[in-house]
Formats: sequence, structure tokens, C-alpha cells
Amino acid sequence: MTATAKTAPTPSAAPKFTESFADLLKEVYTSDHGVEGTVVRGTIVAIENDLAVIDVGLKSEGRIAVKEFSERGKAPEIKVGDTVEVFLERMENNYGEAVLSREKARREESWTELEKSFKANKRVTGVIFGRVKGGFTVDLSGAVAFLPGSQVDVRPVRDISHLMGSDQWFQILKMDRRRGNIVVSRRAVLEETRAEARQELIANLSEGQVLDGVVKNITDYGAFVDLGGIDGLLHVTDMAWRRVNHPSEVVNIGDTVKVQVIRVNPETQRISLGMKQLEADPWDGVEAKYPSGARFRGRVTNITDYGAFVELEPGVEGLVHVSEMSWTKKNVHPGKIVSTSQEIEVMVLDVDPNRRRVSLGIKQCTENPWQSFKDKNPAGTIIKGELKSITEFGLFIGLDGGVDGMVHLSDLSWDKPGEAAIAEYKKGDMVEAKVVDVDVEKERISLGIKQLREDPYARAASTHNKGDTVTCTIASVETAGLNVTFGEGLTAFIRKGDLARERSEQRPERFAVGDKVDAMITSIDPDTRKFSLSVKALEISDDKAAMAQFGSSDSGASLGDILGAAMKAKNEDGTAKRKTKKDDDEPKAKKAKSKKKDDDEDEE
Repeated sequence: MTATAKTAPTPSAAPKFTESFADLLKEVYTSDHGVEGTVVRGTIVAIENDLAVIDVGLKSEGRIAVKEFSERGKAPEIKVGDTVEVFLERMENNYGEAVLSREKARREESWTELEKSFKANKRVTGVIFGRVKGGFTVDLSGAVAFLPGSQVDVRPVRDISHLMGSDQWFQILKMDRRRGNIVVSRRAVLEETRAEARQELIANLSEGQVLDGVVKNITDYGAFVDLGGIDGLLHVTDMAWRRVNHPSEVVNIGDTVKVQVIRVNPETQRISLGMKQLEADPWDGVEAKYPSGARFRGRVTNITDYGAFVELEPGVEGLVHVSEMSWTKKNVHPGKIVSTSQEIEVMVLDVDPNRRRVSLGIKQCTENPWQSFKDKNPAGTIIKGELKSITEFGLFIGLDGGVDGMVHLSDLSWDKPGEAAIAEYKKGDMVEAKVVDVDVEKERISLGIKQLREDPYARAASTHNKGDTVTCTIASVETAGLNVTFGEGLTAFIRKGDLARERSEQRPERFAVGDKVDAMITSIDPDTRKFSLSVKALEISDDKAAMAQFGSSDSGASLGDILGAAMKAKNEDGTAKRKTKKDDDEPKAKKAKSKKKDDDEDEE
């Protein structure tokens, strides 16, 4: 950089009209031109021991270290006879020599030029040579400037070693010559340059174009590639067809990569790049390569809460949903079944090439324990297992193959209610049960304990018919009727209205626990497994039978005569009459009927 600094007139240029050396010295050192603190021209008259002896036209020469004539690490290129500009600090020191400085001369020259560039808003060149708190130091042709860390690049840069020692363009942001303070920015130059280059480059870019670029920066979501003055984003999902956890697995800073332009947005000036688009798409023909039902081996690449991703080949991954991992392990995190990088066998369940999805299963590669259990234990088989748990709706019994069977409350006992029957069991008991049904599709095994013995109702239903007369024992007396037992442990309830034909006799309190009473079976319900009994129906049936045998009211016989004759016939045949409280009241009824007969005859 050529400086046009303030330069004092050379003292050796004596006016022609001076006639003596004394007059010359007097004119030079008594003139109004002060040379101290200015840049003057001198001639190198000798080079001694790394010192250059320079004559600046004063009464004595000055000495400057040769290294002060070097620029930006280059070896000094000076020789005797060269004319140089130096800064005159003092006319002479204690040794009578002039005190000179090449560095200060260069600084003065540089400041003069930098002020012109600052006013004209022009860029300047410099070299980053040091690091200080908050930024870096820059040599601007002799003047030292400060480069803040935020002004190094358009994006934060951790390592600037590649920028040190090389010429860079800078924009002067601030200057204060009195304080010797200069602040510069490399970022402002880059932004301006990039804006110009971006406009030109974007105008020439097209989607599908293949370019070479240099990786400048790497983030968690991708890498920024310099396309020659403009950056494009290479997203992590566009680096390879396979799963890439971090961009550093594929590229490094400084790598030269070949990329394809995917999208260009002229408004935002954003460029999206891709590398995998330059390779063959592994999803082409994926249905033919991975048909449903086929088995393959793959590597677990990622585990989530809902399943695990398995790589079938680079770029093709399938999802094993948690429900397809194990036949028996339910509500278990996938990480407890498989681990990352594990090689496993999977079965293809479904392929959707449009959505790039493959559904896989692990459990399908092993035998279905429900199907295996059904094959070995058909309905009716008696099994034995440990009672795993007791719930409000039944028992769960552990079976072979890691499966469980359930005994519902209704299948615990024939005669006891479910709540009472379930109280007889506790967790850990060895329980025997019969297989009722196996639903492989729903993965359910139904068991029964009461099925181990014969159904008393079924046996009674086969030996008793509607209309049969049975002898019951009163188990309890209720307000609404009687609870009775009959046969071999069968139970029934006789309603209050069915206790007698006469309404006045339909009183449950007439009976006591333990009394026996005859009743007729009026209905048998196979669904509810209940018998309906009625004393009233039996009395009506007996009356009809007696009337059919001994006559009718049309023949002149009264009901009392018919009943009396029927009773007499039964006594003569040796048939024991029924012993009930009704029998105790029968003489009174006969007297009332006899009296009614006499009254009828008197009226006739």
C-alpha cells in the first residue's frame, strides 16, 4: 500500500543562493519546518549487524533494525543505496544519532490511506495475526485493527486457523486516530459479496443440477455446503438413503462433495441440496424384493416407545410394532425385547412403497403358543396350572408356553354364586380345570372348574319333566315365598301366590324350616338353570283328576262328594295321604262342604 503521509522537506536540499555551509545549517535548523514527528526520506548507506544505517540529511545518520523492513512474514528486501521513508522521532539521542522508525512510518502511511478508505466506504486488505479477548488482531499494512469474534464470518466459527496469515478483505466499521483505535469486519464484506454472488448464482441454478461444493459447517440437522460464493443446506435426511443419526457420519468440514440441487427459493434465496438423489433409490421394486410372509435378517437401528426400526438393506428400514414383538410379553417397552445394532429375524407383514413403509413382525418367526396349546389341548382336556392372579371377574391360570387361561366367575361352581366360590382360592394355588374354548385369533383360553363334575341341573332336567310332582324340604321362609330343596341338591323358590289354591292359605308363615311339602314342576328354564314349583298347581291338578275319575257337577255330584269318594278310594288302596298342615284343616273344610250340601237340599 503506497502512503502519501505528511513529509517534511529534505534538509539536504539547500537553496542555491546559500554561499556557505554555515549559512546552510543555519537555514535548515532555524527554519519554521519542524521535522521531528514526521515521515522523511532517507538513503540506506550501509547494513551492519542486522541494522540499516540511513542518511536523512541531518548532521548524523540513524539506525533501524533490518526486520522492520519485512512485510507480513516475508524476508526484508533492501540494499545499500535504496531510498526509504522513515519516521523521525528525535533529531539525535545520547549518542548523537537520529532516532528513526520504519514501523511508525508505515503506520503513518497506513493510517492516511485507511482514513481515505473509511471515508469512501471502501474495503481494505489485512492479515489476521493474533487472538485477543473478544476477537482477533488484524494487520492493515502496518496499522493494527480489532476484529470482533462476531464479525469473522456470517455464521459462528469456532476454528479460524484456516484464515490466519492469509490476506482477507475487511470493511472498516470505526476509526479513532487520536486513540489509535480501528474496528473492522470481515462478515460485512462476506455478506455483501455473498449477496452479489447469490443473486448471480441463483439466477443460473436449476432443480436437478449437479454441482461440486465444499462442506463449510456441520450442525445437528445437516451441513452447509459452499457452492462458490453461496451456501446450500444439505439436510441429514438427504445425505443417504440409510438412516443417518448425525451428519458427521457422512461428511466432514472441508470435504469436497458432489450434490444435486433439490429446491431453489428465489424469494428467500435458500438452496436445498441432496447427495442420496445421485444414487439409485433402494425403494424401487421393494415389493418384489420383500414379499409379505417372507423372512429376512436385519439390524435394529432405532428403538422407540412404540416399536423398533430394522434395517433390511442400506436405505430400506421396516418398523416392528411393539404388538408384533412377542406373543406373550404385553405392555413391555421394546428396549426390553431387542437392543440397538442387534441382528434379528423378522417377517414381512405389509409393504407400502408409496409411503415408503414396511411393517415387520418378530413373533411371527416363532410358534404361536395359543395355536400350539390348542393343538395339544382341545376342548374338554383337563389341565393343571398355577393360579397367577385373582380378579373381580375370574381366575387366571398359568399354562404351558407362557400363556394364561381364564376361569370366569360363572364357571367356578354349579351351585355357589361366583363371589362365594372365588373366595375359596388364593394366588399360588395349583388349580385343575377343563379347557372350554381356545380362540387363537383373540389369544384367549377359556377354562372351567365346575365342568370337572356333572351338572346337577342337567341330570335333574333329564329325570324331571314339567308337571312332575316332587317332595320339597323348606330351606328358608321369606316374605315373598319359600326357598326349598329337592332331589340331589337342587334348589327352587315357591312364590307366595303358588303356596295354595285358596288366597287365605297363601301365607308363608304357615310353614317352618324343615317342613316337607309336595309341589308340581311348572317350568324348567335351561338358560337360567331354574325350576319353577307350585303347590297351587298341584292342588288344581289333583282336583281335575278327581273330577275326571268320579264324575262331574252335571251328574248331580257335588265337589265335596267327589273329593270324599276320591279320598276314600285312596285309603282303601292303602295309599298314604300327604302330611301337611293343610291335612289338619281338611275336616273343617269337609264339615263346611257338608253343611253347604244340607243347605242346598233344604232350599230345593
